[in-house]
Amino acid sequence: MTVTVFTKPHCPQCEATKRQFTKLGVPFETVDLTENPSTLEQLQAAGFQQAPVVITPDNSWTGYRPDLIREIAKKAAAEAPVAA
Repeated sequence: MTVTVFTKPHCPQCEATKRQFTKLGVPFETVDLTENPSTLEQLQAAGFQQAPVVITPDNSWTGYRPDLIREIAKKAAAEAPVAA
């Protein structure tokens, strides 16, 4: 499962989102929108208006959403290969 967190510097909600994903053991990629202005434009054109923007294979949202982060963690755990 690919999870991408689009962030900006000095963003408390971005930091809280990344901390929660890390705490729950969900791997994620981080994209700093200040270093990727074209990506920022694309996200804004898609209607996203605040950071962080979280994109998963079957969901997307803005802001710190611990409820949705927990859902993703459950899905990731269910998809994880079982050790033999």
